[in-house]
Amino acid sequence: MMKFRFKRQGNDTQREKAKQDVFAFNKQTVEHGFPSQPSALAYDPILRLMAIGTKSGAVKIYGSPGVEFGGRHVPGGAVTQMHFLLGQGRLLCLLDKNTLHLWEISPGDKGSSLDKTLSITLPGRPGVEGVRASRVTTLLPTRRCDLLCMGTEGGAVRTLALPSLAALEARMLLQDQVLQRRVSGVPDEYKCGRSLGPVESLQEHPRYPGKILIGYSRGLVVLWDLNTWQLDALFLGNQSLESLSWERSGRNFVSSHSNGSYVLWAVGGSRCPPVCRPMSCTRPYGPSPCKAISKILWRTSESGIPLVLFSGGMSRASYGDRHCLTVTQGDTQVALDFTSRIIDFFTVHHTEDGDRFDDPTALVVLLEEELIAFDLQTTGWPVIPSPYLASLHSSAITCSYHVSNVPRELWQRVAAAGRLQSPSQTAAKWPISGGNSFASAPKQKDLLLTGHEDGTVRFWDASGMSLTPLYKLSTASVFQTDGDHSNSSAQEEEWPPFRKVGLFDPYSDDPRLGVQKISLCKYSGRLVLAGTAGQVLVMCLNEEWSDHVISSSVIDLLQDRKGFTWKGHDQLDPKAGRIRFMPGFQPVVLVQCIPPASITTVALHAEWNLVAFGTSHGFGLFDYHFRCPVLARCTLHPMDTIAMEGPLSRIKSLKKSLHQSFRRIRKSRLCGQSRLLVQGLAGKESSKQLGEQGDSRDADVAPVQRRIEARSAEDSLSGVVRCLCFADTYLRDAAQHGPTLWAGTNAGCVFAYALKVPLRSGSWGGAVEAILSKEIQLTHRAPVVGVAVLDGQGNPLPEPYQASWDLATSLDVQASHSVLIASEEQIKVFSLPKITMKAKLKLTANEGCRIRKVALVSLAGSHALLCLTNLGDVQAFSVPGLRPQGRENCIHREDVSGMASCVFTKTGQGFYLISPSEFERFSLSKCQVSSSLCSVEVQRNSQTAVPSTPPWRSGTPSASSTGGPPSLGGQDGVRISPGFSCGDIVMDTTGDLTVEDVKDFLASVDEMENNLRNRSTNDWHSAGILINGTVWNVL
Repeated sequence: MMKFRFKRQGNDTQREKAKQDVFAFNKQTVEHGFPSQPSALAYDPILRLMAIGTKSGAVKIYGSPGVEFGGRHVPGGAVTQMHFLLGQGRLLCLLDKNTLHLWEISPGDKGSSLDKTLSITLPGRPGVEGVRASRVTTLLPTRRCDLLCMGTEGGAVRTLALPSLAALEARMLLQDQVLQRRVSGVPDEYKCGRSLGPVESLQEHPRYPGKILIGYSRGLVVLWDLNTWQLDALFLGNQSLESLSWERSGRNFVSSHSNGSYVLWAVGGSRCPPVCRPMSCTRPYGPSPCKAISKILWRTSESGIPLVLFSGGMSRASYGDRHCLTVTQGDTQVALDFTSRIIDFFTVHHTEDGDRFDDPTALVVLLEEELIAFDLQTTGWPVIPSPYLASLHSSAITCSYHVSNVPRELWQRVAAAGRLQSPSQTAAKWPISGGNSFASAPKQKDLLLTGHEDGTVRFWDASGMSLTPLYKLSTASVFQTDGDHSNSSAQEEEWPPFRKVGLFDPYSDDPRLGVQKISLCKYSGRLVLAGTAGQVLVMCLNEEWSDHVISSSVIDLLQDRKGFTWKGHDQLDPKAGRIRFMPGFQPVVLVQCIPPASITTVALHAEWNLVAFGTSHGFGLFDYHFRCPVLARCTLHPMDTIAMEGPLSRIKSLKKSLHQSFRRIRKSRLCGQSRLLVQGLAGKESSKQLGEQGDSRDADVAPVQRRIEARSAEDSLSGVVRCLCFADTYLRDAAQHGPTLWAGTNAGCVFAYALKVPLRSGSWGGAVEAILSKEIQLTHRAPVVGVAVLDGQGNPLPEPYQASWDLATSLDVQASHSVLIASEEQIKVFSLPKITMKAKLKLTANEGCRIRKVALVSLAGSHALLCLTNLGDVQAFSVPGLRPQGRENCIHREDVSGMASCVFTKTGQGFYLISPSEFERFSLSKCQVSSSLCSVEVQRNSQTAVPSTPPWRSGTPSASSTGGPPSLGGQDGVRISPGFSCGDIVMDTTGDLTVEDVKDFLASVDEMENNLRNRSTNDWHSAGILINGTVWNVL
């Protein structure tokens, strides 16, 4: 083995400038989906903005489509309450750590931004004895936005000045002050110490600012005047209080209680503080014990019939596990039955002083897993389609696939199928319509396809800021599943009047339906879906209803190999006879792999009518035009028994697992000892050489590389097929190009097949033939994660139909092609057809990281290779020279699920799951930056300016300058990702060229004869040459 060492080039200023003009990392672009674990909700009726807080401390503000702001509390904590200062663009957040934070929408040159301006720590941190009674339980900013009332667990009401958050110690209302006067009719148990309980609710009078209702947990409600600091009225309740709500005129209010009832109270006008009794008490779902009504709203209408909305109140024994919100108006009552817990809700109604009635137009409900809005002006209260906050995880996401620059015809057909699938039931517009978006219209249409555990595929519009649903495709109708239900199932009870609402469904009828891989040809409309049970569906886009029989075929990837027994799940049985499909994507061919293991990779070439698929046992090739298999190849090692157990099997070989673990430990110890010995000798030799060289700085010493041990062929799951690729390239010789198929496995082996594809419109219309041409075995047997063929200029080959339809440059036939093979440890470029190495990048040896994902992307007219490593960073390299172009940390190294879900786009962007319900988009291209460009017009008086440092106590130094409570965040703004760094990483792309094990099979005539012999002996593949009966013993 010869080693070549060249002196590395210095920094090239022109090259650095070119990289900066092309690459620009922008991670904090936009987050798609629904916030994970929401915990609080707020609404500003003046600015028409909505805010959502989460348990992780995130804050998100939404307005009209395209208006979105985000921030995060550092350090984190669950947001328990949120309140807008009406019309000012300011948001108060209370965290579970008893800290209070003020956020502000600030104007800027490029639109508005959200910044955290103040943070204070309130007394009474949870878990600390002696101050627990001071822990804040509820907040109420007054309508004038000059005071903030805070109810505490000890029953006191504190006040802060807004927006400075300065404490007003003189305006603290204690429980004994409330009952200091002798009021007749008040029971004695209400007049002793802290017996009133914590403050559960604070509500301001709708007509008289400064008067507030104070509701205590024991049931007592007090009407207190903040201006005169006097008691106006007492309302005695005999049940534990949950919430309060005013009627618009201020003459009445309603309270909800823990026994599932709500009470209507009348507010008297006498100056003497009376003791009021309830006007009426209603228990909607009694008389059996019911759950508490956690929140209630009372809205008036011009018709004179009020609209009452409350959450909870269901019978504990019968419906205690349901999450319901009841809407009642006169004789009409509906119990909205959701699939996840209700966090909070509000109505969009008239709030101006001149309006006599509320006349609510919309109801917005925040659930634990989705956000739903209802049109209250339309009969039946239908759901208003949401332009954002889509429930991506309505069923668990199992895979994703991005399509860039979708043709207009395909886009219109998919959108039309989606509209037919879910016709709109209301003409109402989205009620959250605040702010203005300056984002320009997208120049192209992009699709994001997500596969789900329940066998569905959802099409999302990923062209702009929001992720909007377009179309939903289900594969469950093709199979007989364990969750099939008969039509004679019992109907829902007439009472309570339940109505199922929402898209979130955490349960799957059959886990075998899960979609694992997706491939879509945007020019022909062909779609391939591969599932958990080895099923591969080929679909076509049809604009009409269809009633047809699905053609099915079976391919045995084991090729009757003896000694293997499948211990996993059974295959899905297709339904017999004709199946009716609605317009959209309709299945035409079903291919079932045996054993029915999960599909690990899939490739589609619609122009050749071929689909390739791989599992943990091998890979196959199918011609869906003639409905016949072409190729089946088993990649299992004789010792690979774990691959036969399947992902859903509970039977694991403990003996084999322990044996492998001890073998790895023993190997690592031996390697460590030998590595120390080699490093010691190398250190002495290098010290001697450095002493001879002195202070010479001209010499460029190569970096010390890690020793990489070759992996054993007997490692578990070595036969897993990781990637498949079709290419029209030079594989037989350098004079004639043709169709090829490339397959990479977990054992570091790459199979290259030469395909003979007939001309469908020509004279020869025979079957497709596949001949094994070359087999490349990588030296260290690292798993192959990607294979791509490059033309003579180093550019990726055009997609199917691009060249034939003159949509892209034709195939470059002037220079030799090359194949790029990326393993977990190295990236190598070989010339074709002789398979000689042109460049190599040793990533693991130099940096100690492993490659997880690779993709060829276009950046400002040039192509680059993007690599996602197990450290969470994204690295960009030029092709085919593999020169480093940039590196940025993108995903936390502990976020394994985020790395597994990452998908790159053709334009240098990427999507990955930051939670089960949220995608985050990042960009490596200056030309593709999707950031929020929006503004919100706010009205603030000069007197309401926020001070630089908020004092906690009036007339005392700030907490930051004394030993008082620390400020959390101070004036810290939203965290911004650091700029993109284009510093080169030192890598040797030419030296240490190792010789790979390359075998060429085209010179052998016996193989072709065996293929012809197999064609005659196998009846079910008589239409083409099938070589699954031939086992290639090449290693």
